[in-house]
Amino acid sequence: MDTIEAQTMKSGFWNNAEDAKAIMQRMAQLKEQIESYLRFVKETEEMDILIQLGTEEDELSLIPEIENKLSTLEKDIQALEFTMALSGPHDISNAFLTIHPGAGGTESCDWASMLLRMYLRWTENKGYQTNIIDFLPGDEAGVKGVTVQVTGEYAYGYLKAEKGIHRLVRISPFDANKRRHTSFASVFVMPEVEDVEVEINEDDLKIDTYHSSGAGGQHVNVTDSAVRITHLPTGTVVTCQNERSQHKNKASAMHVLRARLYEYQQEQQKETMSKIGGEKKEIAWGSQIRSYVFQPYTLIKDHRTGFEMGDIQKVMDGGISPFIEAYLFG
Repeated sequence: MDTIEAQTMKSGFWNNAEDAKAIMQRMAQLKEQIESYLRFVKETEEMDILIQLGTEEDELSLIPEIENKLSTLEKDIQALEFTMALSGPHDISNAFLTIHPGAGGTESCDWASMLLRMYLRWTENKGYQTNIIDFLPGDEAGVKGVTVQVTGEYAYGYLKAEKGIHRLVRISPFDANKRRHTSFASVFVMPEVEDVEVEINEDDLKIDTYHSSGAGGQHVNVTDSAVRITHLPTGTVVTCQNERSQHKNKASAMHVLRARLYEYQQEQQKETMSKIGGEKKEIAWGSQIRSYVFQPYTLIKDHRTGFEMGDIQKVMDGGISPFIEAYLFG
């Protein structure tokens, strides 16, 4: 902390606004962690004193105060766990959340739209702002792909717990024979990074404009200003069609591209350091992080933590915080 504070006092610190912003953000994170720790230490010391007094003097009148201190201490521990679990360099950042259905046609597309609704409900409950950057509707129902910008403190820190394959088991409403189907959808989460963190050469970009699909209903404006950007060296493709202005769509697409290239760079570094973790998992059986079973019983189970809930409607209405917390703090 002293090193960072000294850095902020140097002349010319604000010459590079983006770098300065990132440093100030990191300093705020560290301050929050230190304050949580100091509160924890103070409450622990006060608790020790109260317990000693109660033990030595057999003072029953201290019990309510001890119980109150225990409650406060529990909250401080949770706050400390929170700041430690979400102390990554981008955990405090906004996030981009992308959902793609797996094989399975209309059923998988519908599952992707159900996940979209679930996450939008969760963000609403958290007080986050959302902006649907890109929305590709399914042929009959649901979505073939969607990218959402989630704005708010620790949006990425929380949502990174959702990255992976999500599996649905239910009797399909699209099957006339009412058979049980298994569907998959992938959820990919990226932090919104600053320009300074990822350099993009304009010569490496292929930019196309086209007419938006328009079938996304309220999600997409029907205009001729949709933008597709291809990063030629990596083959990364980003589209945006939610704005009426081609300029705004390009700016939004560049934000998403920068986030994806940042994640790409991180994955490349991981591959260099180890021989595992480099391949993207297939959106299919055996690679799921969580299963959502609607029939013959109701159960949602996270296969990473073992945490499960039977109230499937509550979860689909955005009640996913227990799963996120089990992953982050477990």
